[in-house]
Amino acid sequence: MSFRPFLLLLLALAAGPVAHAAEEDDKPPAYEPREHYTKYEYRIPVRDGKRLFAAVYVPKDHSRRYPILMTRTPYGCGPYGVDRDGLRRLVPGEAFLKAGYIVVCQDVRGRFMSEGEFVEMTPPKAVKNGPADVDESSDTHDTVQWLLDHVPLHNGRVGLWGISYPGFYTAASIIDSHPAIKAASPQAPIADLFMGDDSFHGGAFMLAANFGFYTFFKEQRAPVLPPKRWPEFDYGTQDGYEFFLQFQNLDAIAERLGRDGPRNRYFDDQLGHDRYDAFWQSRALTPHLKNIRAAVLTVGGWFDAEDLAGPLAIYRAIGRQSPATDNRLVMGPWVHGGWVGTPGRRLGRVSFAQPTSDQFQKEVLLPFFEQNLRPDAEAKAAKTPIARATVFETGTNVWRRYDAWPPAAAEPRKLYFAPGGRLTFTPPVDAAPAFDSWVSDPAKPVPFVGYPALEMPQEYMVSDQRFAATRPDVLTYRSDVLEDDVTLAGPITARLFASTTGMDADWVVKLVDVYPADLEDETPAKRRSRADDVAAPDAPLGGYQQLVRGDPLRGRFRKSFEHPEAMVPGQIEELKVTLQDVNHNFRRGHRIMVQVQSSWFPLIDRNPQTFVPLRSARAEDFQVATQKLYRWQGQPSALDVRVLPPQR
Repeated sequence: MSFRPFLLLLLALAAGPVAHAAEEDDKPPAYEPREHYTKYEYRIPVRDGKRLFAAVYVPKDHSRRYPILMTRTPYGCGPYGVDRDGLRRLVPGEAFLKAGYIVVCQDVRGRFMSEGEFVEMTPPKAVKNGPADVDESSDTHDTVQWLLDHVPLHNGRVGLWGISYPGFYTAASIIDSHPAIKAASPQAPIADLFMGDDSFHGGAFMLAANFGFYTFFKEQRAPVLPPKRWPEFDYGTQDGYEFFLQFQNLDAIAERLGRDGPRNRYFDDQLGHDRYDAFWQSRALTPHLKNIRAAVLTVGGWFDAEDLAGPLAIYRAIGRQSPATDNRLVMGPWVHGGWVGTPGRRLGRVSFAQPTSDQFQKEVLLPFFEQNLRPDAEAKAAKTPIARATVFETGTNVWRRYDAWPPAAAEPRKLYFAPGGRLTFTPPVDAAPAFDSWVSDPAKPVPFVGYPALEMPQEYMVSDQRFAATRPDVLTYRSDVLEDDVTLAGPITARLFASTTGMDADWVVKLVDVYPADLEDETPAKRRSRADDVAAPDAPLGGYQQLVRGDPLRGRFRKSFEHPEAMVPGQIEELKVTLQDVNHNFRRGHRIMVQVQSSWFPLIDRNPQTFVPLRSARAEDFQVATQKLYRWQGQPSALDVRVLPPQR
């Protein structure tokens, strides 16, 4: 999947570069793809008789042969027509065009100009008994063979790449892949929509993001050209919290989404499969990533609000199931797809102090494809060493290179909740039961940002949490001021000993970096003049509480995501809340903070705190509940983390 801002970015890139009113005379002329490439359009037959559309751009220089670089997408390969150029948006950067590639974009089946029926997250078929058994791997195999047979000037090698949903198609295409596919880079790929990607986190529905996505992603009767103008959904407000709170339940929200036409079947599928049932299991990609023959470079962003889980899951699944595969990972300080189209210098108020996107493209991505898609003699100049894991360390703003992720040197530690709202690496000494409590009211859920926002602002992943720390329904634990840097590298799991007076509850855990109160801030003039990758309301950096990572667990799924079970009022249970990986350095003078709460709205849907079907919950089902978090020797609530020794 993707989300509206990223799709609009792609559409803008398709229109070409913005013309400036005045150009400096001494500037070199801009690279013009039309001068170097010829566009062709084909309808490629695949084994079940359907024809899939592809736009193919071939270099005009016929003096040498070129590798093929292909992306497959449900978002359209437009602009359509051989006289209309959309080449720039089909490659990660201009350097690929200058290096020389045959560039291919294909509409996946059932979308835009391709025939067939579109299926969300096409289930892979491990066994294919005939031409009617098709999936993304078979469609890609047939397409690659057709390109090799019909497109001149290729060197017999094919690379795949794509961001977001196209990242899923990239990963799905290397299962039992065509032998000509030598390199693949799934970027921000979806691996499992229910298990931590776009649709559900910890069993809680990602409401704001999915609603926003499905306002424009709808069924098509393909082949069909895209509309001349994409319609905008009218929320009637600029405040998503206000918008979603007016609806009684998820069914009412689905009705509002389809008010101006038929209900969105894809959105309804999310609501109709609110547990890890066969619908989701059949679409999970990771169990099928075996016998991968292509070199793989999986790319993700530490601040990707949609698909942070996907890249990590795919990297780990390939490493576990295809140990002989050339398997590499890149994690940068980016939002969803932020390494293309933005410089990657900052996110909101948080600076990364360098053009991280440009660094990645020049030093990792282009060398990866050059090394794998050109004969050795041609690729000598591109033999830049690429680490097994190239990860950006936020906090210090340094690229780190490791032999694996997580790094072997990271040692398991525990961060314990302690009396007085303290957070410490020291186990509790209390011999008698001790707890902290809060009252959770579904009618007044905790917002996920401290300012009005529609849908899901990318900046929320580093947003200032001071607004939440002052609420009585949020528990806050702080470490002492750090005397030395502390670097957390790898997965994080919160193990909470907790109880509720209700029969269900959400357990949201947030890891926060608290800046020193006396930190020197930018002047108002500098704040106004700086160009952010993603803007956010100004807030002083002194005392800033930067979200580093956060995720929920819906209590009914504490034992199984397949078989939800009511919580027993008053019963203390150990809950495991899985947070995604981090590579973050808490600097000397900062504090480590953890916040625990029972709502995060409208990032996730409201939990009635009674054991009822969420999509059809009635007004009387939404009940106030008291939650307790225990923190003593017998029930030591804590975060399992991995701490790196000091690095230079």
